[in-house]
Amino acid sequence: MKMTSTALLLGIESSKGTFESTAYDSTKFHLSVDLGQKSNGKTVGMVTRPFKFGDSTEIEKWTHLDKYLREGKAIPVECEFDVVAAADGTKLTLLGIKPTAAAAKTAA
Repeated sequence: MKMTSTALLLGIESSKGTFESTAYDSTKFHLSVDLGQKSNGKTVGMVTRPFKFGDSTEIEKWTHLDKYLREGKAIPVECEFDVVAAADGTKLTLLGIKPTAAAAKTAA
């Protein structure tokens, strides 16, 4: 099932290379997520979670936000996810991401 959501982007990293004869090429977006309920304890606050999206060239679309992110400012983004139910919870796959209209104006 596809769903859209607004999240806070806190960092972006790209990777490209070869490890043990296996090539890799991806970009990870670090988005804040609510810790939510745990069956065996309490949670407080938010954490970042990396979501892979695109290849290593994807980061080039976001480099103009480098100074803003380095100042510790989170950027509101619109995300499209694929949500799949699994035995141990739900699996989210990032299908698309872009700054919100307000964030694009503020960070420019």
